[in-house]
Amino acid sequence: MSGYIRVNGLDNESQATMSSDVNMAVGKLPQIEVCKVYKYRWVVLAIFVLYSASNSMQWIQYSIIADVVVKYYGVSSTFVDWTSMIYMVLYIPFIFPGSYMLDKLGLRVAVLIGVTGTCIGTWIKVASVAPDRFWVGFLGQTVIALSQVFILSVPARLAAVWFGPNQVSSACSIGVFGNQMGIAIGFLLPPIIVNGKGTPESIEHDLYVMFISFGIVTSVVLILVLFLFKKQPPSPPSHAQKQTQAEEDNSNHFFKSIKRLLLNRSYMLLLMAYGINVGIFYAISTLLNQIILKHYDDAAEDAGRIGLFIILAGMVGSVVCGIVLDKFHRFKETTLAVYSFSLIGMIVFTFTLDKGIELVYITSAFLGFFMTGLLPVGFELAAELTYPEPEGTSAGLLNAACQTFGIAFTSLYSVVFNELGDIWANIIMCAMLLLGTIFTVCIQSDLKRQAAQTK
Repeated sequence: MSGYIRVNGLDNESQATMSSDVNMAVGKLPQIEVCKVYKYRWVVLAIFVLYSASNSMQWIQYSIIADVVVKYYGVSSTFVDWTSMIYMVLYIPFIFPGSYMLDKLGLRVAVLIGVTGTCIGTWIKVASVAPDRFWVGFLGQTVIALSQVFILSVPARLAAVWFGPNQVSSACSIGVFGNQMGIAIGFLLPPIIVNGKGTPESIEHDLYVMFISFGIVTSVVLILVLFLFKKQPPSPPSHAQKQTQAEEDNSNHFFKSIKRLLLNRSYMLLLMAYGINVGIFYAISTLLNQIILKHYDDAAEDAGRIGLFIILAGMVGSVVCGIVLDKFHRFKETTLAVYSFSLIGMIVFTFTLDKGIELVYITSAFLGFFMTGLLPVGFELAAELTYPEPEGTSAGLLNAACQTFGIAFTSLYSVVFNELGDIWANIIMCAMLLLGTIFTVCIQSDLKRQAAQTK
């Protein structure tokens, strides 16, 4: 949009002459970039939701039918656990180049790389349907896991680039919603499609159906991203984003940004607390099939549905928390409340796990509402505490902490679960959540992005 002043009643030639005269008198006026939001932002967000879901729905794809995978491929449950943990392992070393590319190349290029990798990895898994080809499936899973680097840091960045100050938290929560929706699909569909009680031939047929179906979905998403996903709007949606863009254009010091984040005490406390919470969620999700089958025989489909309940409740929690943040802007208080209820939910889940499958559905939904509801809240609080650092960088470090804790807690939970039982494993997780709650209390509520909006 032009920064020149238009005067009513003058034709174009007269206005051009006036503009020339003004420039000669006072020098060329600076371009004035007006903040504006565009309806197309919802198209971009919707495509990202589908893209994120197409990747995350494969995270738990093997683990939720671990008993079937072990029987068909003849591998140990540890190898099946690693199909989930590979997501966490690869994220840690690759988040830095991934965040760098997101900051330097923009949303569109990063998303294109991620969706292409997801599509390729999904079709590789189609070739894994044979009892001696588990390694092929693991290769495909590895490619998909690597592509996740270009997903998890995007919601906060996309929300800031496309949405105004009164919608940025809600948009971030919807972006996270895509990841949760994919995990929900990953919990629900594999136990339904793959019948673990069938013959090896029928299991092989079911695996083909599952992998080919997922391949078609990821191919459609790739086409949508290729033709409809845009890098950024013509004008920034807020003054804070305009200042962020100016800062990035002027400095471009990615590693200095990392250093500033690591020296930010409140952000580091949030990083630890957030990593603990999400890491525990990863551990519970990865081992859910084994946890449920320990107490309830022939409950593999129930394990999938319980995982679905956890995620669906978390999706509702994410949206509710995003709306609360946009309405009240109480970032630390909302984070602390959600974290405290996550601890309560984990305690209830621990001591009711063997009290009936129906009760497990209820307690799991309560746990999921708050535990996964924390995802967008953490992103938004991080953006507030670290402004004007790029949202993709702060979110990327948060996710790196999640993957690190996820690997540690999944391994720890598995060992304690097999040696001492689920009660002791869950008690340890409760203790970790208590520590995370203490970290959250110690965060200083310095809302820098909100302050920039009012200038």
